[in-house]
Amino acid sequence: MLAYIARRLLLMIPTIFGIMLVSFAIVQFVPGGPVERAIAQLQGDDQSSTANFGGGSGQLGAGAMARAGGDVSSRYRGAQGLDPKFIKELEKQYGFDKPAPERFWMLVRDYATFNLGRSYYRDAPVIDLIKEKLPVSMSLGLWMTLISYAISIPLGVRKAVKDGSRFDTATSALVIFSYAIPSFLFAILLVVLFCGGSFWQIFPLRGLTSDNFADLTWPHKVLDYLWHIALPVSALVLGSFATSTLLTKNSFLDEIKKSYVQTARMKGLSERRVLYGHVFRNAMLIVIAGFPGAFVGAFFTGSLLIEQVFSLDGLGYLSYDSLIQRDYPVVLGNLYVFALLGMAVNLISDLTYTWVDPRIDFETREV
Repeated sequence: MLAYIARRLLLMIPTIFGIMLVSFAIVQFVPGGPVERAIAQLQGDDQSSTANFGGGSGQLGAGAMARAGGDVSSRYRGAQGLDPKFIKELEKQYGFDKPAPERFWMLVRDYATFNLGRSYYRDAPVIDLIKEKLPVSMSLGLWMTLISYAISIPLGVRKAVKDGSRFDTATSALVIFSYAIPSFLFAILLVVLFCGGSFWQIFPLRGLTSDNFADLTWPHKVLDYLWHIALPVSALVLGSFATSTLLTKNSFLDEIKKSYVQTARMKGLSERRVLYGHVFRNAMLIVIAGFPGAFVGAFFTGSLLIEQVFSLDGLGYLSYDSLIQRDYPVVLGNLYVFALLGMAVNLISDLTYTWVDPRIDFETREV
């Protein structure tokens, strides 16, 4: 097992290298980068946007902007009329004054030590921004995954055992309804019902904790946290448990029809022993295989709109906003963290196979 883990860890190195190479090529060479964005803001009417340039060392002031003038050709769209020296200052400020291979090598070197650079517009290191937003996304992702699986696995098993019964039909209608409606619509409904929209004011509308959280005792801190997280997690669970429920049911139905189940019943084993002593281990393998995608997806795709609805400042919203702002250090830093997290969870998921079914031996398999 240790040899398998070592091989998987070594395989992560070229995998993360390939991910960052493709991502770097995409974000660096698509039109509308930070330099063009800065030029567009200068050429437009939004004078206040000039205060956002750089966010730290190398920040451009009014003096540099005043050097604009004359008709000068440039490879940047909309740069006519700007001083070429000013364009070069913009390129240096955003790191585009070096060749692309050199920029990528610097990226790899820095990322190897978790130096993710500095945000263009937020005047803060990217790693600090990720640490600041991580608790919000971590809370949503962990609670959503745990609660969703805690509901879907027992429900899926029960539906498989009661296949074709009234219980199966009624719960299938609920599951299909949940699957058809996106989680953000559930979130809006919960806001309208319980956050003072049109009915009751029971839960808070924004934030992960109250303003006086630091002054509360530990029991009250726990209650305050659960009070704030209740509706966002409920919206995510309502929109996500359907897939794992149907997957669990179908997996159990496939296993129940196999000959070894009939043999176990003929030996006189109880139905409970047959289901949870034999069928469960085999049926759960395919459910566990979907865990990494569900867990990592909750950090971005699942929580992005939920963070918007409930005003939660997490990694999902940070990634989206950075992409819109062309804040490439934050975009690539988030992608790097997501990739590492996804590969780590995928490895843990594979190792969980041996806990569910000890017959699986990764030592005898090639990665």
